[in-house]
Amino acid sequence: MASYDDSERSDRGIKEEEKKERKHNGDEEEGDSFIDKVKDFIHDIGEKIEGAIGFGKPTADVAAIHIPCINLEKAEIVVDVLIKNPNPVPIPLIDINYLIESDGRKLVSGLIPDAGTIQAHGEETVKVPLHLIYDDIKSTYNDIEPGSIIPYRIKVDLIVDVPVLGRLTLPLEKTGEIPIPYKPDVDVDKIKFQKFSFEETVAVLHLKLENMNDFDLGLNALDYEIWLCEVSIGGAELSKSANLEKKGITFVDVPITFRPKDFGSALWDMIRGRGTGYTFKGHIDVDTPFGAMKLPIVKEGGTTRLKKSKEDGGDDDDDDED
Repeated sequence: MASYDDSERSDRGIKEEEKKERKHNGDEEEGDSFIDKVKDFIHDIGEKIEGAIGFGKPTADVAAIHIPCINLEKAEIVVDVLIKNPNPVPIPLIDINYLIESDGRKLVSGLIPDAGTIQAHGEETVKVPLHLIYDDIKSTYNDIEPGSIIPYRIKVDLIVDVPVLGRLTLPLEKTGEIPIPYKPDVDVDKIKFQKFSFEETVAVLHLKLENMNDFDLGLNALDYEIWLCEVSIGGAELSKSANLEKKGITFVDVPITFRPKDFGSALWDMIRGRGTGYTFKGHIDVDTPFGAMKLPIVKEGGTTRLKKSKEDGGDDDDDDED
């Protein structure tokens, strides 16, 4: 029994000595070093492949902001976003998140899914359409007045999926101003005869236009129809140039032709110079700092006076009061 134990201790001692000798000779170090070298090799190969293929982060910038349509009901805003893809493969534009705010208050927000694909080593201008509904804004924020100009901030997040890099968000931001348009107030200040007869009368409407907005309106054209004593005397579409200054009053002359005999008994009140009831409806085409607009001009239940020229026996004094 003692002989067996001595033999076992001897074998263990030999093995431990061999282990120490191998460690002394660097066998284990070589094994660990080999594994590290394999890892470094794989990492280097990955970096070289990535560098050779050229994967990189796309870039995006706001190229322009357009307002193709603006009126009393809404403003349509289009944000042109230029996206550049430096990668050798197309990348999908997964989602577009957008927000428009004014003084920290949200006006509108939304998401556009599956917005397209940016071609390999290419660039593309993506149009992001936004809509502002003025009734929604005014009902939410009572202090936003019609005719005013408000600041805005547009925030756009582009979400793309790039091989190797994964899903990325490209944030964009742009500021500016946008109006809350208000229709001008219109009055027929007077109707002045150029030629008077019962069969045909040529006259000039002296329109008083009050611009209620905080910005000028450049008048280009107008269309209208007018009723005197509830009888339509016609209308026209005219090219007319004038500058309607902000918060100001501008007078515009508009020619018209009508037949007084069509008015019946109301004609005598008109001839005597008494107040004549009228209704005026039309539109004006104007230029603004924010783009072209077509605004309504409406007056119902107004009162004006017909005036004859001196040639037809009238006063013809423009300074007379109605």
